Amino acid sequence: MKMTDYVPGTPCWVDLMTTDLDGAKAFYGGLFGWTAQVADDPAAGGYVLFELDGVQAAGGMKTMSADQPTAWSTYVAVTDADATMAKATAAGAQPIVAPMDVTDVGRMAMFADPTGAILGLWQPRSMKGAGVVNEPGALTWDELNTRDAAAAKTFYAAAFGWTAETSAMGEGMEYTELQVDGRTVAGLMEMDDEHFPKETPPHWAVYFGVADCDASVAKVGALGGTVVVPTTPIPPGWFAVCQDPQGGFFSLFEAKEPAGAAS
Repeated sequence: MKMTDYVPGTPCWVDLMTTDLDGAKAFYGGLFGWTAQVADDPAAGGYVLFELDGVQAAGGMKTMSADQPTAWSTYVAVTDADATMAKATAAGAQPIVAPMDVTDVGRMAMFADPTGAILGLWQPRSMKGAGVVNEPGALTWDELNTRDAAAAKTFYAAAFGWTAETSAMGEGMEYTELQVDGRTVAGLMEMDDEHFPKETPPHWAVYFGVADCDASVAKVGALGGTVVVPTTPIPPGWFAVCQDPQGGFFSLFEAKEPAGAAS
């Protein structure tokens, strides 16, 4: 699906901070068919735009310090990064990157929510966000994994006006859909020690679409990555959790055929 704009409060972009940008280009290019274009403006600091069939799908940049781990970040579209950052801080967030202009393409900021998960804000100018979503090789889902779902729901309601629709998913676990005006924009799951290692910090997980989860999982291994959770069925389809060769976590998602599609 091609995108030209995002409703405020909707996740709109993901990017990768990596210890090995050339390695990331090779890995994700091999896995998703991405090509890497370095941003033209020297002020962008070598920021890379990963493109899927010529359309911006995600971003990437080399880590800025030796102790910074490889990680994917999610950004939520906002109309005013400064005002939203102030609202988030008042609700208990810890600022990480103060609102700042990113050349002439937009304005960004980052914070850690009260449960410890890091999230970015994106106030668009010429760059609205990912130009393609919800298809193989593109972002399909953003999900908050936290150890305090109640605190997270309260915080994001204050910061973005998100409402929470929670339902049982079996084995004593629940899944929450985070919504803007009744439209689901992201997910939330409370981590427990049975399904998540104790050392796993709260985080925003990113999911990329694939046409065949099993085939993509095999490709992850062939390209030097690691499969953390193998292909697993869920009501909308199948998912797997992986790590790239530099240690960055990401997930794959294969959707079931739409209702009424030919079998």
